[in-house]
Amino acid sequence: MIITDTHTHLYSEAFDEDRNEMINRAIELGVSRFFIPAIDSAFTESMFQLEKDFPDYVFLMMGLHPTHVKDNYIEELKHVEDNLANRHFYAVGEIGIDLYWDKSTLEIQKEAFKYQIQLAKKHKLPIVIHCREAFNEIFEVLESEKGDDLFGIFHCFTGTLEQAHQAISYNMKLGVGGVATFKNGKIDQFLNEIPLEHIVLETDSPYLSPVPYRGKRNESGYIVKVLEKLSDIYNVSLDEIAQVTTENSKDIFKI
Repeated sequence: MIITDTHTHLYSEAFDEDRNEMINRAIELGVSRFFIPAIDSAFTESMFQLEKDFPDYVFLMMGLHPTHVKDNYIEELKHVEDNLANRHFYAVGEIGIDLYWDKSTLEIQKEAFKYQIQLAKKHKLPIVIHCREAFNEIFEVLESEKGDDLFGIFHCFTGTLEQAHQAISYNMKLGVGGVATFKNGKIDQFLNEIPLEHIVLETDSPYLSPVPYRGKRNESGYIVKVLEKLSDIYNVSLDEIAQVTTENSKDIFKI
């Protein structure tokens, strides 16, 4: 059984004490594909080191996270652009809009999001979207960029059934992680109305640990709890969930 974690911050300092052990625990559980989203230039070298240490397992993205769109965002976007030009990445991400922490940067967040979508199109890459309290703003940008060359993953999807269908209409898979196991997560109430072909698995580790680890540091190995939850929701075997969601990730990342 091959399990794919489509979104995990393995370079996070939360793992500094036991990174290799944590990754190996996940590998032993069947997680053999780790897709690593970027945040900003400060993490690039750590990402490259991860790839060097686990070349058969780690696949990198490049992008500027919306909460890191600050006064120096032009410089940061140049870093993204230069890296995309110089070597291969598997996606442009994580990118998007986050209005939970700071609404004052909305306009430059939209500018950075749109610019990075266009970089993804240029390099024929998927995008990986971060959305927090910004569905309308995200959909506005996606509507302006829609087309066959726009595709990717709506990371940590927490919207309604209607918003799920809207995201899928823009050629997005829905990234499902620990939130699906929460009592108040809500998405578990309608996921069975979304065909499994539109779903990929993720942890967003070290964040958003699934039950029974909620409130503790998340690990890629805990994706097994998400797998079990989706097996219950869709009433199919763990193997089928792993197989279909891994195939879905291959459709997106082309590997």
